[in-house]
Amino acid sequence: MCDTYSKNNDGIRFDSNERIVKNSDIDQQWADWLAPTRRSFLFGAGAAAVGLTLGDEALAEVPETTDHEATGPATAFLALNGPIKPYVSADKGTSEWGYETLKQPTAQPKGLWPGTESGLPTKPRAYTDIKSYHAHFYFDFDTYEKAALIRRWAGERFPVELGDWNLQPRGPHVTPSFYFGFTNDLLPVIVPWVQLNSLGLTILLHPNTDDPRADHLYYTLWVNRSQPVNAYGMKAPRDEQGRVMVEKILPNVTPSVKLELS
Repeated sequence: MCDTYSKNNDGIRFDSNERIVKNSDIDQQWADWLAPTRRSFLFGAGAAAVGLTLGDEALAEVPETTDHEATGPATAFLALNGPIKPYVSADKGTSEWGYETLKQPTAQPKGLWPGTESGLPTKPRAYTDIKSYHAHFYFDFDTYEKAALIRRWAGERFPVELGDWNLQPRGPHVTPSFYFGFTNDLLPVIVPWVQLNSLGLTILLHPNTDDPRADHLYYTLWVNRSQPVNAYGMKAPRDEQGRVMVEKILPNVTPSVKLELS
């Protein structure tokens, strides 16, 4: 079966079943402007062609070439300082590491997580290994008033062992801090209380087990954010018989304010 075509007045074939809709005058004008031959002319003409096709407003929006770049801030900086050259150290000598470090084999370090020194543990630790908890509150020159308020609030409400102010790094704690210790039964209350009353301070809550290094580095709960703790060298204290000693909590403040409830 052959397709049947008719011819229009211009001698162009078209399908007799096809409906031809004539462009409006403005559509045809745009079609003529955007034809390939016209596009090359328009782009070649540049801003003048933009003004011709889109009007004076579009022409006004075309940025004019100025000598701003030649007199701008970068040029002034260059005139004042000249070309900026990177500083290159003039140190002389031999590296303390020698010249063969790239050839060193990759060594696998021992596992740091307790019980994984030789692979995965065979069973989980007992939750009763945790004997008590510490809460450490870190502050600085700008936040000490917040720390003082939280310290007073906690001492008024909980039977905790409240330590001294540490205005310098102490133990594994690298910034000023204070802490209080508390027994396990207070954990479900103190954790949400601290979360809601942190005032934005960085707070470390950790358990007390027979491994103080792991207590400070791996078994931790942080409120708001974490910060470095210099506990990698911590070792468990031992008594005269060599037995590991776990931190004891001896409350030294008596609550005087009832906990707020919603």
